[in-house]
Amino acid sequence: MCGILAVLGCSDPSRAKRVRVLELSRRLKHRGPDWSGLHQHGDCFLAHQRLAIVDPASGDQPLFNEDKSVIVTVNGEIYNHEEIRKKLSHHTFRTGSDCDVIAHLYEEYGEDFVDMLDGIFSFVLLDTRDNSYIVARDAIGVTSLYIGWGLDGSVWISSEMKGLNDDCEHFECFPPGHLYSSKDGGFRRWYNPPWYSEAIPSAPYDPLALRQAFEKAVIKRLMTDVPFGVLLSGGLDSSLVASITSRYLATTKAAEQWGSKLHSFCVGLEGSPDLKAGKEVADYLGTVHHEFTFTVQDGIDAIEDVIYHVETYDVTSIRASTPMFLMSRKIKSLGVKWVISGEGSDEIFGGYLYFHKAPNKEEFHQETCRKIKALHQYDCQRANKSTFAWGLEARVPFLDKEFINVAMNIDPENKMIKKDEGRIEKYILRKAFDDEENPYLPKKEQFSDGVGYSWIDGLKAHAAKHVTDRMMLNASNIYPHNTPNTKEGYYYRMIFERFFPQNSARLTVPGGPTVACSTAKAVEWDASWSKNLDPSGRAALGVHDSAYENQNNVVNKPVEFEKIIPLEAASVKVAIQG
Repeated sequence: MCGILAVLGCSDPSRAKRVRVLELSRRLKHRGPDWSGLHQHGDCFLAHQRLAIVDPASGDQPLFNEDKSVIVTVNGEIYNHEEIRKKLSHHTFRTGSDCDVIAHLYEEYGEDFVDMLDGIFSFVLLDTRDNSYIVARDAIGVTSLYIGWGLDGSVWISSEMKGLNDDCEHFECFPPGHLYSSKDGGFRRWYNPPWYSEAIPSAPYDPLALRQAFEKAVIKRLMTDVPFGVLLSGGLDSSLVASITSRYLATTKAAEQWGSKLHSFCVGLEGSPDLKAGKEVADYLGTVHHEFTFTVQDGIDAIEDVIYHVETYDVTSIRASTPMFLMSRKIKSLGVKWVISGEGSDEIFGGYLYFHKAPNKEEFHQETCRKIKALHQYDCQRANKSTFAWGLEARVPFLDKEFINVAMNIDPENKMIKKDEGRIEKYILRKAFDDEENPYLPKKEQFSDGVGYSWIDGLKAHAAKHVTDRMMLNASNIYPHNTPNTKEGYYYRMIFERFFPQNSARLTVPGGPTVACSTAKAVEWDASWSKNLDPSGRAALGVHDSAYENQNNVVNKPVEFEKIIPLEAASVKVAIQG
Protein backbone atom coordinates (compact mmCIF):
# COMPACT_ATOMS: atom_id res chain seq x y z
CA MET A 1 0.00 0.00 0.00
CA CYS A 2 0.97 3.62 -0.14
CA GLY A 3 0.13 7.24 0.67
CA ILE A 4 -2.18 9.32 -1.53
CA LEU A 5 -2.97 13.02 -1.72
CA ALA A 6 -5.36 14.74 -4.12
CA VAL A 7 -6.47 18.35 -4.55
CA LEU A 8 -9.57 18.55 -6.74
CA GLY A 9 -10.99 21.74 -8.22
CA CYS A 10 -8.56 24.23 -6.72
CA SER A 11 -8.73 27.86 -7.83
CA ASP A 12 -4.97 28.12 -8.32
CA PRO A 13 -3.53 25.57 -10.79
CA SER A 14 -0.24 27.45 -10.94
CA ARG A 15 3.30 26.19 -10.57
CA ALA A 16 3.31 27.44 -6.99
CA LYS A 17 0.30 25.22 -6.20
CA ARG A 18 2.08 22.21 -7.68
CA VAL A 19 5.07 22.91 -5.44
CA ARG A 20 2.73 23.11 -2.43
CA VAL A 21 1.07 19.79 -3.29
CA LEU A 22 4.49 18.17 -3.61
CA GLU A 23 5.46 19.60 -0.24
CA LEU A 24 2.34 18.19 1.41
CA SER A 25 2.73 14.85 -0.34
CA ARG A 26 6.19 14.53 1.18
CA ARG A 27 4.53 14.50 4.60
CA LEU A 28 3.27 11.05 3.57
CA LYS A 29 6.62 9.75 2.29
CA HIS A 30 6.99 7.38 5.27
CA ARG A 31 3.99 5.47 3.88
CA GLY A 32 5.62 5.01 0.48
CA PRO A 33 9.42 5.34 0.46
CA ASP A 34 9.90 3.50 -2.86
CA TRP A 35 8.69 6.09 -5.39
CA SER A 36 6.78 9.37 -5.71
CA GLY A 37 4.39 10.48 -8.42
CA LEU A 38 2.31 13.60 -9.18
CA HIS A 39 -0.08 14.19 -12.06
CA GLN A 40 -1.82 17.48 -12.77
CA HIS A 41 -4.83 17.86 -15.02
CA GLY A 42 -6.10 21.44 -15.06
CA ASP A 43 -7.20 22.34 -11.55
CA CYS A 44 -6.75 18.81 -10.17
CA PHE A 45 -3.61 17.27 -8.64
CA LEU A 46 -3.16 13.56 -7.85
CA ALA A 47 -0.06 12.67 -5.82
CA HIS A 48 1.24 9.31 -4.68
CA GLN A 49 3.94 7.90 -2.39
CA ARG A 50 4.51 4.24 -3.24
CA LEU A 51 5.31 1.21 -1.12
CA ALA A 52 5.97 -1.35 -3.86
CA ILE A 53 4.65 -4.83 -3.02
CA VAL A 54 3.04 -6.16 -6.22
CA ASP A 55 4.88 -5.48 -9.50
CA PRO A 56 7.54 -3.21 -7.94
CA ALA A 57 9.21 -2.70 -11.34
CA SER A 58 6.34 -1.12 -13.30
CA GLY A 59 3.47 -0.34 -10.94
CA ASP A 60 4.31 3.28 -10.17
CA GLN A 61 1.39 5.68 -9.79
CA PRO A 62 -0.77 7.48 -10.66
CA LEU A 63 -2.25 4.76 -12.89
CA PHE A 64 -4.12 5.27 -16.16
CA ASN A 65 -6.48 3.57 -18.57
CA GLU A 66 -5.47 2.96 -22.22
CA ASP A 67 -5.77 6.55 -23.49
CA LYS A 68 -4.90 8.18 -20.14
CA SER A 69 -8.33 9.82 -19.90
CA VAL A 70 -8.92 8.13 -16.52
CA ILE A 71 -6.35 8.73 -13.77
CA VAL A 72 -6.20 6.89 -10.45
CA THR A 73 -4.11 7.23 -7.31
CA VAL A 74 -4.57 4.29 -4.96
CA ASN A 75 -3.55 3.11 -1.52
CA GLY A 76 -4.48 -0.53 -1.34
CA GLU A 77 -4.29 -4.19 -2.23
CA ILE A 78 -6.82 -5.75 -4.63
CA TYR A 79 -6.73 -9.49 -3.94
CA ASN A 80 -8.99 -10.51 -6.83
CA HIS A 81 -7.18 -8.45 -9.48
CA GLU A 82 -6.23 -11.50 -11.55
CA GLU A 83 -9.88 -12.57 -11.79
CA ILE A 84 -10.88 -9.04 -12.77
CA ARG A 85 -8.19 -8.91 -15.47
CA LYS A 86 -9.64 -12.08 -17.01
CA LYS A 87 -13.11 -10.53 -17.10
CA LEU A 88 -11.67 -7.41 -18.71
CA SER A 89 -9.54 -9.27 -21.25
CA HIS A 90 -10.51 -6.78 -23.96
CA HIS A 91 -8.75 -4.02 -21.98
CA THR A 92 -5.04 -3.25 -22.21
CA PHE A 93 -3.29 -2.96 -18.84
CA ARG A 94 -0.19 -0.80 -18.56
CA THR A 95 1.28 -2.51 -15.47
CA GLY A 96 1.07 -5.69 -13.44
CA SER A 97 -0.06 -3.76 -10.36
CA ASP A 98 -3.10 -5.17 -8.61
CA CYS A 99 -4.54 -1.65 -8.47
CA ASP A 100 -4.36 -1.24 -12.26
CA VAL A 101 -7.83 -2.81 -12.59
CA ILE A 102 -9.62 0.17 -10.99
CA ALA A 103 -9.50 2.52 -13.97
CA HIS A 104 -10.67 -0.22 -16.32
CA LEU A 105 -13.55 -1.27 -14.05
CA TYR A 106 -14.68 2.34 -14.07
CA GLU A 107 -14.56 2.39 -17.88
CA GLU A 108 -16.71 -0.72 -17.96
CA TYR A 109 -19.22 -0.08 -15.16
CA GLY A 110 -19.08 3.61 -14.29
CA GLU A 111 -19.21 4.49 -10.59
CA ASP A 112 -20.95 1.25 -9.57
CA PHE A 113 -17.90 -1.04 -9.52
CA VAL A 114 -16.46 -0.58 -6.04
CA ASP A 115 -18.23 -3.61 -4.55
CA MET A 116 -16.48 -5.76 -7.17
CA LEU A 117 -13.13 -5.10 -5.48
CA ASP A 118 -12.02 -7.70 -2.95
CA GLY A 119 -9.36 -6.01 -0.90
CA ILE A 120 -8.44 -2.98 1.14
CA PHE A 121 -8.20 0.37 -0.59
CA SER A 122 -8.56 4.12 -0.67
CA PHE A 123 -8.49 5.74 -4.08
CA VAL A 124 -9.20 8.90 -6.05
CA LEU A 125 -10.28 8.47 -9.68
CA LEU A 126 -10.37 11.45 -12.06
CA ASP A 127 -12.24 11.24 -15.37
CA THR A 128 -10.65 13.95 -17.52
CA ARG A 129 -13.36 13.64 -20.17
CA ASP A 130 -15.84 15.56 -18.01
CA ASN A 131 -13.51 16.50 -15.11
CA SER A 132 -15.60 14.43 -12.68
CA TYR A 133 -14.09 12.33 -9.91
CA ILE A 134 -14.94 9.69 -7.33
CA VAL A 135 -13.28 8.81 -4.03
CA ALA A 136 -13.81 5.51 -2.21
CA ARG A 137 -12.65 3.75 0.94
CA ASP A 138 -12.70 0.02 1.73
CA ALA A 139 -15.55 -1.66 3.58
CA ILE A 140 -14.26 -1.55 7.17
CA GLY A 141 -11.69 1.23 6.88
CA VAL A 142 -8.50 -0.82 7.06
CA THR A 143 -6.81 1.87 4.98
CA SER A 144 -6.81 5.36 6.47
CA LEU A 145 -8.39 8.28 4.60
CA TYR A 146 -9.42 11.89 5.22
CA ILE A 147 -11.43 14.41 3.23
CA GLY A 148 -11.22 18.20 3.52
CA TRP A 149 -12.66 21.32 1.93
CA GLY A 150 -10.79 24.50 1.04
CA LEU A 151 -12.21 28.02 1.09
CA ASP A 152 -11.72 28.18 -2.69
CA GLY A 153 -14.17 25.31 -3.22
CA SER A 154 -11.51 22.65 -3.56
CA VAL A 155 -11.88 19.11 -2.19
CA TRP A 156 -8.84 17.51 -0.60
CA ILE A 157 -8.16 13.81 -0.05
CA SER A 158 -5.27 12.40 2.00
CA SER A 159 -4.23 9.09 3.51
CA GLU A 160 -3.33 10.94 6.69
CA MET A 161 -4.56 14.08 8.37
CA LYS A 162 -1.14 15.73 8.19
CA GLY A 163 -1.44 15.91 4.41
CA LEU A 164 -4.35 18.38 4.45
CA ASN A 165 -4.92 19.83 7.92
CA ASP A 166 -2.97 23.04 7.25
CA ASP A 167 -4.72 23.85 3.97
CA CYS A 168 -8.39 23.02 4.61
CA GLU A 169 -11.07 25.05 6.33
CA HIS A 170 -12.72 21.84 7.48
CA PHE A 171 -11.73 18.17 7.29
CA GLU A 172 -12.92 14.85 8.67
CA CYS A 173 -12.44 11.10 8.45
CA PHE A 174 -13.67 9.68 5.15
CA PRO A 175 -16.34 7.12 6.18
CA PRO A 176 -15.51 3.45 5.49
CA GLY A 177 -17.59 1.63 2.90
CA HIS A 178 -18.54 4.91 1.22
CA LEU A 179 -18.01 6.60 -2.09
CA TYR A 180 -17.84 10.36 -2.73
CA SER A 181 -18.93 11.48 -6.18
CA SER A 182 -18.40 14.94 -7.62
CA LYS A 183 -21.49 14.37 -9.76
CA ASP A 184 -23.66 13.86 -6.68
CA GLY A 185 -21.72 16.27 -4.50
CA GLY A 186 -21.79 13.94 -1.52
CA PHE A 187 -21.32 10.49 0.03
CA ARG A 188 -23.18 7.27 -0.57
CA ARG A 189 -22.59 3.91 1.05
CA TRP A 190 -21.47 1.20 -1.38
CA TYR A 191 -20.93 -1.47 1.31
CA ASN A 192 -24.30 -2.90 2.34
CA PRO A 193 -23.85 -6.34 3.95
CA PRO A 194 -26.75 -8.05 5.79
CA TRP A 195 -25.17 -7.49 9.23
CA TYR A 196 -24.98 -3.72 8.77
CA SER A 197 -28.68 -3.30 9.65
CA GLU A 198 -27.96 -5.10 12.97
CA ALA A 199 -30.84 -7.51 12.32
CA ILE A 200 -30.39 -10.72 14.32
CA PRO A 201 -29.12 -13.61 12.14
CA SER A 202 -30.28 -17.19 12.58
CA ALA A 203 -27.87 -19.37 10.58
CA PRO A 204 -26.65 -22.43 12.52
CA TYR A 205 -23.02 -22.56 13.59
CA ASP A 206 -20.94 -24.60 11.15
CA PRO A 207 -17.37 -24.94 12.48
CA LEU A 208 -15.99 -26.20 9.17
CA ALA A 209 -17.56 -23.35 7.17
CA LEU A 210 -16.07 -20.81 9.60
CA ARG A 211 -12.66 -22.46 9.39
CA GLN A 212 -12.67 -22.59 5.60
CA ALA A 213 -13.78 -18.96 5.31
CA PHE A 214 -10.92 -17.80 7.52
CA GLU A 215 -8.35 -19.97 5.77
CA LYS A 216 -9.45 -18.46 2.46
CA ALA A 217 -9.13 -14.96 3.94
CA VAL A 218 -5.55 -15.64 5.04
CA ILE A 219 -4.46 -17.38 1.84
CA LYS A 220 -5.66 -14.62 -0.49
CA ARG A 221 -3.52 -12.15 1.49
CA LEU A 222 -0.33 -14.00 0.57
CA MET A 223 -0.25 -12.07 -2.73
CA THR A 224 3.22 -10.51 -2.90
CA ASP A 225 6.39 -9.87 -4.89
CA VAL A 226 8.39 -8.87 -1.80
CA PRO A 227 9.36 -10.47 1.57
CA PHE A 228 6.76 -10.61 4.35
CA GLY A 229 6.08 -12.05 7.80
CA VAL A 230 3.44 -12.50 10.48
CA LEU A 231 2.95 -10.76 13.83
CA LEU A 232 2.84 -13.46 16.49
CA SER A 233 2.10 -12.44 20.05
CA GLY A 234 1.12 -15.94 21.12
CA GLY A 235 -2.51 -14.87 21.53
CA LEU A 236 -5.28 -16.93 19.95
CA ASP A 237 -5.91 -14.64 16.97
CA SER A 238 -2.32 -14.08 15.85
CA SER A 239 -1.51 -17.75 16.48
CA LEU A 240 -4.30 -18.85 14.16
CA VAL A 241 -3.15 -16.41 11.48
CA ALA A 242 0.43 -17.70 11.79
CA SER A 243 -0.68 -21.33 11.77
CA ILE A 244 -2.75 -21.00 8.60
CA THR A 245 -0.06 -18.98 6.85
CA SER A 246 2.58 -21.55 7.76
CA ARG A 247 0.33 -24.42 6.66
CA TYR A 248 -0.49 -23.06 3.21
CA LEU A 249 2.53 -20.91 2.34
CA ALA A 250 4.29 -23.66 0.39
CA THR A 251 1.40 -23.82 -2.10
CA THR A 252 1.52 -20.12 -3.00
CA LYS A 253 3.42 -18.07 -5.57
CA ALA A 254 5.06 -16.23 -2.69
CA ALA A 255 6.88 -19.43 -1.69
CA GLU A 256 8.31 -19.78 -5.20
CA GLN A 257 10.00 -16.39 -4.83
CA TRP A 258 10.85 -16.22 -1.14
CA GLY A 259 10.76 -19.79 0.12
CA SER A 260 8.27 -21.61 2.31
CA LYS A 261 9.84 -20.69 5.65
CA LEU A 262 7.62 -18.19 7.47
CA HIS A 263 9.14 -15.38 9.52
CA SER A 264 7.28 -14.35 12.69
CA PHE A 265 7.71 -11.30 14.91
CA CYS A 266 6.88 -10.48 18.52
CA VAL A 267 7.48 -7.51 20.80
CA GLY A 268 7.43 -7.06 24.57
CA LEU A 269 9.24 -5.87 27.65
CA GLU A 270 12.04 -8.13 28.82
CA GLY A 271 10.47 -11.29 30.27
CA SER A 272 6.93 -10.35 29.24
CA PRO A 273 4.22 -12.97 28.64
CA ASP A 274 3.95 -12.14 24.94
CA LEU A 275 7.58 -13.05 24.29
CA LYS A 276 7.21 -16.40 26.06
CA ALA A 277 3.88 -17.28 24.44
CA GLY A 278 4.98 -16.13 20.99
CA LYS A 279 8.08 -18.33 21.12
CA GLU A 280 6.05 -21.35 22.21
CA VAL A 281 3.74 -21.04 19.21
CA ALA A 282 6.63 -20.21 16.86
CA ASP A 283 8.52 -23.33 17.99
CA TYR A 284 5.41 -25.43 17.43
CA LEU A 285 4.83 -24.01 13.93
CA GLY A 286 8.52 -24.02 13.00
CA THR A 287 8.70 -20.36 11.98
CA VAL A 288 11.86 -18.27 11.86
CA HIS A 289 11.02 -16.27 14.96
CA HIS A 290 12.26 -12.77 15.79
CA GLU A 291 11.83 -11.31 19.30
CA PHE A 292 12.14 -7.58 19.92
CA THR A 293 12.34 -6.11 23.40
CA PHE A 294 11.83 -2.53 24.46
CA THR A 295 12.11 -0.72 27.74
CA VAL A 296 9.50 1.50 29.31
CA GLN A 297 11.79 4.45 28.59
CA ASP A 298 12.04 3.42 24.92
CA GLY A 299 8.27 3.59 24.74
CA ILE A 300 8.00 6.90 26.55
CA ASP A 301 10.63 8.42 24.26
CA ALA A 302 8.54 7.38 21.25
CA ILE A 303 5.19 8.79 22.45
CA GLU A 304 5.40 12.06 20.53
CA ASP A 305 6.28 10.25 17.31
CA VAL A 306 3.45 7.78 17.89
CA ILE A 307 0.88 10.55 18.36
CA TYR A 308 2.17 12.37 15.27
CA HIS A 309 1.93 9.27 13.12
CA VAL A 310 -1.23 7.62 14.50
CA GLU A 311 -2.99 11.01 14.73
CA THR A 312 -5.00 10.40 17.88
CA TYR A 313 -5.16 11.33 21.54
CA ASP A 314 -7.18 8.24 22.49
CA VAL A 315 -5.41 6.72 25.50
CA THR A 316 -5.99 3.07 24.66
CA SER A 317 -4.85 3.51 21.07
CA ILE A 318 -1.61 5.23 22.07
CA ARG A 319 -0.77 2.59 24.66
CA ALA A 320 -1.21 -0.19 22.11
CA SER A 321 0.31 1.69 19.17
CA THR A 322 3.66 2.30 20.82
CA PRO A 323 4.93 -1.31 20.98
CA MET A 324 3.66 -1.88 17.43
CA PHE A 325 5.38 1.32 16.26
CA LEU A 326 8.69 0.22 17.78
CA MET A 327 8.39 -3.32 16.43
CA SER A 328 7.55 -2.09 12.92
CA ARG A 329 10.83 -0.21 12.71
CA LYS A 330 12.75 -3.34 13.62
CA ILE A 331 10.81 -5.46 11.14
CA LYS A 332 11.38 -3.01 8.29
CA SER A 333 15.11 -2.98 9.05
CA LEU A 334 15.19 -6.70 8.20
CA GLY A 335 13.94 -6.02 4.67
CA VAL A 336 10.35 -7.11 5.29
CA LYS A 337 7.71 -4.91 3.62
CA TRP A 338 4.44 -6.27 4.99
CA VAL A 339 3.02 -8.43 7.75
CA ILE A 340 -0.20 -10.29 8.52
CA SER A 341 -1.90 -9.30 11.76
CA GLY A 342 -4.86 -10.37 13.90
CA GLU A 343 -7.05 -7.28 14.31
CA GLY A 344 -10.84 -7.61 14.27
CA SER A 345 -11.48 -10.95 15.95
CA ASP A 346 -12.64 -9.52 19.28
CA GLU A 347 -15.15 -7.26 17.57
CA ILE A 348 -16.61 -10.05 15.44
CA PHE A 349 -16.79 -12.71 18.15
CA GLY A 350 -17.35 -10.60 21.27
CA GLY A 351 -13.94 -11.29 22.79
CA TYR A 352 -13.85 -8.35 25.20
CA LEU A 353 -14.47 -8.97 28.91
CA TYR A 354 -17.62 -6.87 29.12
CA PHE A 355 -19.42 -9.21 26.70
CA HIS A 356 -19.94 -11.47 29.74
CA LYS A 357 -22.66 -9.01 30.73
CA ALA A 358 -24.55 -9.08 27.44
CA PRO A 359 -28.17 -9.61 28.59
CA ASN A 360 -29.23 -11.60 25.52
CA LYS A 361 -28.13 -12.62 22.06
CA GLU A 362 -29.78 -9.61 20.46
CA GLU A 363 -27.76 -7.14 22.52
CA PHE A 364 -24.63 -9.24 22.01
CA HIS A 365 -24.98 -9.19 18.23
CA GLN A 366 -25.84 -5.51 17.99
CA GLU A 367 -22.80 -4.62 20.07
CA THR A 368 -20.52 -6.62 17.77
CA CYS A 369 -22.03 -4.72 14.83
CA ARG A 370 -21.33 -1.40 16.51
CA LYS A 371 -17.77 -2.46 17.34
CA ILE A 372 -17.02 -3.47 13.74
CA LYS A 373 -18.42 -0.18 12.44
CA ALA A 374 -16.09 1.73 14.79
CA LEU A 375 -12.92 -0.23 13.99
CA HIS A 376 -11.63 2.43 11.59
CA GLN A 377 -11.31 4.82 14.55
CA TYR A 378 -9.44 2.37 16.76
CA ASP A 379 -7.65 -0.87 15.79
CA CYS A 380 -7.58 -0.23 12.04
CA GLN A 381 -6.19 3.27 12.49
CA ARG A 382 -3.59 2.04 14.95
CA ALA A 383 -2.48 -0.95 12.88
CA ASN A 384 -2.35 1.02 9.64
CA LYS A 385 -0.52 4.08 10.86
CA SER A 386 1.87 2.60 13.44
CA THR A 387 3.22 0.20 10.79
CA PHE A 388 3.17 2.65 7.87
CA ALA A 389 5.17 5.09 9.98
CA TRP A 390 8.10 2.91 8.83
CA GLY A 391 6.83 1.90 5.38
CA LEU A 392 5.48 -1.44 6.59
CA GLU A 393 2.05 -2.70 5.55
CA ALA A 394 -0.30 -4.70 7.82
CA ARG A 395 -2.87 -7.07 6.31
CA VAL A 396 -5.81 -8.19 8.46
CA PRO A 397 -7.64 -11.38 7.37
CA PHE A 398 -10.24 -11.24 10.16
CA LEU A 399 -11.63 -8.15 8.39
CA ASP A 400 -12.06 -9.90 5.06
CA LYS A 401 -15.50 -9.05 3.62
CA GLU A 402 -16.47 -12.66 2.92
CA PHE A 403 -15.26 -13.89 6.30
CA ILE A 404 -17.18 -11.18 8.14
CA ASN A 405 -20.33 -12.15 6.25
CA VAL A 406 -19.95 -15.78 7.33
CA ALA A 407 -19.09 -14.99 10.95
CA MET A 408 -21.78 -12.32 11.37
CA ASN A 409 -24.47 -14.55 9.87
CA ILE A 410 -24.13 -17.10 12.69
CA ASP A 411 -26.91 -17.12 15.28
CA PRO A 412 -25.31 -15.00 18.04
CA GLU A 413 -26.58 -17.44 20.66
CA ASN A 414 -23.52 -19.49 19.69
CA LYS A 415 -21.21 -16.59 20.55
CA MET A 416 -22.67 -15.96 23.99
CA ILE A 417 -20.29 -16.60 26.88
CA LYS A 418 -21.81 -19.29 29.13
CA LYS A 419 -19.71 -20.48 32.05
CA ASP A 420 -22.01 -23.42 32.89
CA GLU A 421 -21.40 -24.84 29.41
CA GLY A 422 -17.66 -24.15 29.43
CA ARG A 423 -18.00 -21.55 26.68
CA ILE A 424 -15.45 -18.77 27.05
CA GLU A 425 -14.64 -15.78 24.89
CA LYS A 426 -14.43 -16.58 21.17
CA TYR A 427 -15.52 -20.14 21.86
CA ILE A 428 -16.77 -20.77 18.31
CA LEU A 429 -13.49 -19.58 16.80
CA ARG A 430 -11.50 -21.91 19.05
CA LYS A 431 -13.83 -24.81 18.26
CA ALA A 432 -13.60 -24.20 14.50
CA PHE A 433 -9.86 -24.90 14.61
CA ASP A 434 -9.97 -27.74 17.14
CA ASP A 435 -8.58 -30.48 14.89
CA GLU A 436 -7.28 -33.46 16.85
CA GLU A 437 -5.78 -35.23 13.82
CA ASN A 438 -4.03 -32.21 12.34
CA PRO A 439 -3.90 -29.58 15.11
CA TYR A 440 -3.42 -25.94 14.20
CA LEU A 441 -2.05 -24.87 17.58
CA PRO A 442 -0.15 -26.40 20.49
CA LYS A 443 -2.11 -27.60 23.49
CA LYS A 444 -1.93 -24.88 26.11
CA GLU A 445 -4.17 -23.56 28.84
CA GLN A 446 -4.70 -20.10 27.43
CA PHE A 447 -3.76 -17.80 24.56
CA SER A 448 -4.21 -14.40 26.17
CA ASP A 449 -0.88 -12.77 26.87
CA GLY A 450 0.78 -9.39 27.13
CA VAL A 451 3.71 -7.05 26.57
CA GLY A 452 4.13 -6.42 30.30
CA TYR A 453 2.11 -4.48 32.86
CA SER A 454 4.92 -2.09 33.89
CA TRP A 455 4.46 -0.43 30.48
CA ILE A 456 1.15 1.12 31.59
CA ASP A 457 2.49 2.04 35.04
CA GLY A 458 5.43 3.78 33.40
CA LEU A 459 3.18 5.82 31.11
CA LYS A 460 1.02 6.96 34.01
CA ALA A 461 4.02 7.93 36.11
CA HIS A 462 5.55 9.88 33.23
CA ALA A 463 2.32 11.75 32.56
CA ALA A 464 2.00 12.66 36.23
CA LYS A 465 5.32 14.50 36.01
CA HIS A 466 4.00 16.74 33.23
CA VAL A 467 0.38 17.32 34.27
CA THR A 468 -0.43 18.90 37.63
CA ASP A 469 -3.59 18.62 39.72
CA ARG A 470 -4.34 22.27 39.00
CA MET A 471 -4.14 21.59 35.26
CA MET A 472 -6.68 18.80 35.68
CA LEU A 473 -9.08 21.14 37.49
CA ASN A 474 -9.21 23.32 34.39
CA ALA A 475 -9.29 20.46 31.88
CA SER A 476 -12.91 21.05 30.84
CA ASN A 477 -12.18 24.68 30.08
CA ILE A 478 -9.03 23.98 28.10
CA TYR A 479 -10.45 20.96 26.28
CA PRO A 480 -14.26 21.20 26.27
CA HIS A 481 -14.54 18.50 23.59
CA ASN A 482 -13.61 15.00 24.78
CA THR A 483 -12.29 16.41 28.06
CA PRO A 484 -9.46 14.21 29.38
CA ASN A 485 -10.25 12.77 32.82
CA THR A 486 -6.78 11.42 33.63
CA LYS A 487 -3.32 12.96 33.63
CA GLU A 488 -2.24 10.44 31.02
CA GLY A 489 -5.09 11.51 28.74
CA TYR A 490 -4.29 15.18 29.32
CA TYR A 491 -0.63 14.60 28.48
CA TYR A 492 -1.48 12.93 25.18
CA ARG A 493 -3.97 15.68 24.35
CA MET A 494 -1.35 18.39 24.80
CA ILE A 495 0.96 16.65 22.35
CA PHE A 496 -1.82 16.04 19.84
CA GLU A 497 -2.98 19.67 19.89
CA ARG A 498 0.57 20.83 19.28
CA PHE A 499 0.74 18.78 16.07
CA PHE A 500 -2.90 19.21 15.03
CA PRO A 501 -4.35 22.43 16.53
CA GLN A 502 -7.42 22.66 14.28
CA ASN A 503 -10.90 22.04 15.66
CA SER A 504 -11.52 19.59 12.81
CA ALA A 505 -8.56 17.54 14.02
CA ARG A 506 -9.83 17.07 17.56
CA LEU A 507 -13.24 16.06 16.19
CA THR A 508 -11.70 13.12 14.31
CA VAL A 509 -10.94 11.33 17.59
CA PRO A 510 -13.83 9.36 19.14
CA GLY A 511 -14.97 9.82 22.72
CA GLY A 512 -17.95 9.19 24.96
CA PRO A 513 -18.70 6.86 27.89
CA THR A 514 -17.09 3.42 27.80
CA VAL A 515 -16.36 0.52 30.12
CA ALA A 516 -13.61 -1.89 29.16
CA CYS A 517 -13.65 -0.94 25.47
CA SER A 518 -17.45 -1.03 25.20
CA THR A 519 -19.58 1.31 23.14
CA ALA A 520 -21.73 3.82 24.99
CA LYS A 521 -24.80 1.65 24.40
CA ALA A 522 -23.27 -1.36 26.15
CA VAL A 523 -22.65 0.72 29.29
CA GLU A 524 -26.38 0.24 29.90
CA TRP A 525 -25.87 -3.49 30.45
CA ASP A 526 -24.85 -2.95 34.07
CA ALA A 527 -26.21 -0.10 36.20
CA SER A 528 -22.99 0.07 38.22
CA TRP A 529 -20.93 0.82 35.12
CA SER A 530 -22.47 4.24 34.60
CA LYS A 531 -21.10 5.23 38.01
CA ASN A 532 -17.63 3.94 37.27
CA LEU A 533 -16.89 4.76 33.63
CA ASP A 534 -13.45 3.39 32.94
CA PRO A 535 -12.04 2.56 29.50
CA SER A 536 -9.81 -0.07 31.04
CA GLY A 537 -10.40 -3.76 31.54
CA ARG A 538 -10.45 -3.27 35.30
CA ALA A 539 -14.08 -2.24 35.27
CA ALA A 540 -15.03 -5.63 33.88
CA LEU A 541 -12.70 -7.77 35.98
CA GLY A 542 -15.37 -8.57 38.54
CA VAL A 543 -17.64 -9.72 35.77
CA HIS A 544 -14.89 -11.86 34.31
CA ASP A 545 -13.86 -13.41 37.63
CA SER A 546 -17.40 -14.17 38.73
CA ALA A 547 -18.14 -15.73 35.37
CA TYR A 548 -15.40 -18.28 35.95
CA GLU A 549 -15.90 -18.79 39.68
CA ASN A 550 -15.71 -22.48 40.58
CA GLN A 551 -15.16 -23.42 36.93
CA ASN A 552 -12.25 -25.74 37.60
CA ASN A 553 -12.93 -27.86 34.57
CA VAL A 554 -12.99 -25.08 32.01
CA VAL A 555 -10.26 -25.52 29.38
CA ASN A 556 -8.48 -22.40 28.14
CA LYS A 557 -9.44 -20.38 31.20
CA PRO A 558 -8.21 -16.81 30.57
CA VAL A 559 -5.59 -15.33 32.85
CA GLU A 560 -5.96 -12.58 35.43
CA PHE A 561 -6.08 -9.44 33.32
CA GLU A 562 -4.81 -7.11 36.04
CA LYS A 563 -1.48 -8.90 36.02
CA ILE A 564 -0.53 -8.65 32.37
CA ILE A 565 -1.30 -6.49 29.39
CA PRO A 566 -2.47 -8.44 26.34
CA LEU A 567 -1.29 -7.30 22.92
CA GLU A 568 -3.01 -9.75 20.58
CA ALA A 569 -1.03 -9.36 17.38
CA ALA A 570 -0.39 -5.84 18.68
CA SER A 571 -4.11 -5.12 18.70
CA VAL A 572 -5.95 -3.22 21.42
CA LYS A 573 -7.18 -5.80 23.89
CA VAL A 574 -9.29 -5.06 26.89
CA ALA A 575 -6.62 -5.00 29.53
CA ILE A 576 -4.10 -2.94 27.62
CA GLN A 577 -6.13 -0.02 28.86
CA GLY A 578 -5.87 -1.06 32.50
